[in-house]
Amino acid sequence: MTDDSRTTSALEPYTIDVPQDVLDDLRDRLRKTRFFDDLDNEEEYYGISTAYLKPLVEYWADGFDWRAQEKRLNTYHQHKVEVGGTPVHFVRERGKGPGAIPLIINPGWPWPGEFSYGLIGPLTDPAAHGGDPSQSFDVIIPDLPGFAWSTPVGRGDLNYWKIADILHTLMTEVLGYERYAVAGSDYGALVTSALGHKYADSIIGLHYGHDLPPGMFANERFWDLTDGARVPEDASPELRAGLENLVSTYVSHVAVHMLDGSTLAHGLNDSPVGMLAWLLRRWKKWSDKRGTFEEAFPRDFLLTQATVFWVTQSIGSSIRMYRNAVRYPWVPSHDRTPVVEPPAGFTFLLGDAYPVAVNTVEERIAAFENGHTRSSFNVVNVNAHMKGGHFVHHENPEAFAADLTETFRKLR
Repeated sequence: MTDDSRTTSALEPYTIDVPQDVLDDLRDRLRKTRFFDDLDNEEEYYGISTAYLKPLVEYWADGFDWRAQEKRLNTYHQHKVEVGGTPVHFVRERGKGPGAIPLIINPGWPWPGEFSYGLIGPLTDPAAHGGDPSQSFDVIIPDLPGFAWSTPVGRGDLNYWKIADILHTLMTEVLGYERYAVAGSDYGALVTSALGHKYADSIIGLHYGHDLPPGMFANERFWDLTDGARVPEDASPELRAGLENLVSTYVSHVAVHMLDGSTLAHGLNDSPVGMLAWLLRRWKKWSDKRGTFEEAFPRDFLLTQATVFWVTQSIGSSIRMYRNAVRYPWVPSHDRTPVVEPPAGFTFLLGDAYPVAVNTVEERIAAFENGHTRSSFNVVNVNAHMKGGHFVHHENPEAFAADLTETFRKLR
């Protein structure tokens, strides 16, 4: 960490208050949307359909109440500071039990901090949720720098390991914790792993929703999830279908964000409907297909997240994080093993597309225990659950909170 990265601003309360002219401009753009004739796409074979998108946009323009959502978001204790000139917005809720462990929870993409707010209650006040009051946490949930309210960043080089340096400074120098716990999923899992590798002496333990060690995207074909591999000729129908589903779920996301992030961002930053369609495709495609999408992701929740991306103009800076993981590659701070040393727990949800051909909790745990990432971690707890897809913190917060609590029960 450089001396500059240690420079912090004073810790002041923060209130979300979007200027009315920004909201008026958003509504005007929505009302002027030019939808295209999206023929033969009722089943969304070609992506988000006009038939699905248009009613949502109409509601966003003339029914959605941002001020009500803003008021709700402002019930959380928020702060916004600068660390080395980089803004960091976060929610901080104190634990109600004795000996609360400080815990920072890192969201993913496209996960504004609210995707993790369902974890706050069970972790800060376990007694109120049927748990042990001695297992409470001080919960800190940031918007990763470059995401949502942690903007504008004023720099184009941010990625997961640089964010890890910033968040370590937040936890130790701004908030004053000598040691702390970390949790994270998706891109936030990479931030968590970077913290666990470089700052192991300061970290009590880790808990993950995805098993992503530092150094991901370091392969030669960084834009290609398959790394050039083909489906084996002798693959079973189930394995073949699973691999095809995995590729169709994530390939456009990774490839475009890696190869054409700014090209895409020009359109998304100027068109709220284009931005919503891109976000919505990920939320729908990556979530648990065995349930009803609208039940897990009500339209007011979806449009709140989309509005946050829009009013903060953070779609471009957040997408940039992907290619920057390649342009500014992670370099190990030491050669000790495992590469991520602190004790680590994991929560896996079977509604995710990865890994393929896994149908039971036991198979999911075995896939991790026998997989290529297992040796990167000091594993102390692994669990899996049927409910939920890729958005672990939002789709099954009860399971994630319970597993996390069990991980740290062993570390207190």
